Amino acid sequence: MARAFAPTRSRCALAALSSLLLVLSFPDFNLWWLAWVGLVPLTLAVCAPPRPRARAAFVTGWLAGALYFYGSCWWLTHSMIHYGGLPSYVAFPLLVPGALIVGLFPALWALTLARVSARRGASRALLVSPFAWAAFEWARLYATGQLWNAVGYTQAYRPTLIQSATWGGVYAVSFLILTINSALAYALLRRTTRAAAVFALAVLFTAALIVTSALSSSTVVEEESYSVEDPPGAVVIAVQPNVTPNFERTQAETDALVARHLSMAKTVLREWDAYLATIAPFGRETREPPPYVRAWRATPRVVVFPESPMNFSYGRDSEFREIVSRFAREERTSVLFNSLEGAPAGGVYNSAVLINEEGRLVAQYDKIRLLPFGEYVPLPRWLGGGMVSAIVGEFTPGAGYTLLPTGDARAGVFICFESAFPSLSREFTRAGADVLINISNDGYLGRTPVLRQHLANAIFRAVENQRPVLRVTNSGITARITPRGKVTDETASFEPATRAWAVSRAAGGKTFYTRHGDLFVALCAVVTFLSVVLSQLSVAHRPRAITDDQAAS
Repeated sequence: MARAFAPTRSRCALAALSSLLLVLSFPDFNLWWLAWVGLVPLTLAVCAPPRPRARAAFVTGWLAGALYFYGSCWWLTHSMIHYGGLPSYVAFPLLVPGALIVGLFPALWALTLARVSARRGASRALLVSPFAWAAFEWARLYATGQLWNAVGYTQAYRPTLIQSATWGGVYAVSFLILTINSALAYALLRRTTRAAAVFALAVLFTAALIVTSALSSSTVVEEESYSVEDPPGAVVIAVQPNVTPNFERTQAETDALVARHLSMAKTVLREWDAYLATIAPFGRETREPPPYVRAWRATPRVVVFPESPMNFSYGRDSEFREIVSRFAREERTSVLFNSLEGAPAGGVYNSAVLINEEGRLVAQYDKIRLLPFGEYVPLPRWLGGGMVSAIVGEFTPGAGYTLLPTGDARAGVFICFESAFPSLSREFTRAGADVLINISNDGYLGRTPVLRQHLANAIFRAVENQRPVLRVTNSGITARITPRGKVTDETASFEPATRAWAVSRAAGGKTFYTRHGDLFVALCAVVTFLSVVLSQLSVAHRPRAITDDQAAS
């Protein structure tokens, strides 16, 4: 019985090779091109003759998926070791259950290929492969709440290759990657002129979609440019304070860190005032200054502080409320910051709070997607959820997509790992957001690949909606991401830094993805489902001999 589930050693080796290639394609290795061939070994392990039984194919895919996610997300152990006090030999095994859970989705993909291949031949299975992979990535998001390190994210730092996200999201990029993997696997399986031609056609098809998508988004304004007569709608001051996580910080240390935030912001505001003096000088004449001078002088300023381990609380901390309100009034600036705010039934929101130049609260966004085992515990109390909640806390999820005024533009703000959820930034854009702002804190995870992996999520949110994303972090990487996904003005990690970015109303309309969401990947799911059903039905009507690829050819 166990033998029916056990893949051969060679198939296990192929599964491990695919995992290694995929891990190397993500940051910090950044060998992005490996993703285009990384799943070929696993595909061969599932489809090459003699084809394994479906159960063995499932285990093969499960092995590959678990190793892939474990190897690309090992950085989750950093906070366990450095802040949770767990020894390494305990922290690293604790990742295994999570890797096994998310590894089930590549396993289901492998099972789908095995089923279709057994009934209709490997060629049909490989045709279904890109649809099935995209569909199971989509299923992973909705089943586990995680889409971290979907295969498409490997291409995040190659803007030309990810413009298909404007119509299909990150799933479209994964689909194109799997198209090349599947075609190459077919060519290696068949080793015929026809198979080589099929591979060439797949490459041409993928290249055509990439080029077409890139050309269709080439008209998007990448960098904001302003003339003397045309000032921006607002200037955003990003502050990266680099606050070290510390659960035993004294009040004096907290006060000093608040002062650091304000001092860094004041420095940039003074630099902006000096810049205005060169762009829009008043001169010595006593007559009324021209309109463009008044417009530049009146340009709204918005200081943005990142998500922080300092636990600001505007609503509950009267001293902090007075400090930040006085700063806003004196510096003639709005201030956007992360804050713990009261929720119904004695709960707490993780919020982004905006106060205006008069020091009054004008908008608040409450985080909708909370971090499992960080901001809530996805376990019932009888399974220990109550005990774990006492350790990590229990936040209340928000419900509204509140836009925040940013001069004459409107901003959608998402907090930390909410950047991994395409639906959030899409809903903000559909509601009228001109710019997206991501405030985040990766300081708990150290100098690990999470820094660039997290940034990769924000890059896709910019491309999907063709809106600039201003990413403001506690410890890096702070950066401006253009609507086509180019990362500009990025900061070094774990160093204090500031940036000033001009923003205005969005010049472009809404993308296909913004308007229609996950339509493409939903179609992929339909194709996958129908392929499995039809392959099962075909058994009753076709002799097994003609379902083999050799007979079909």
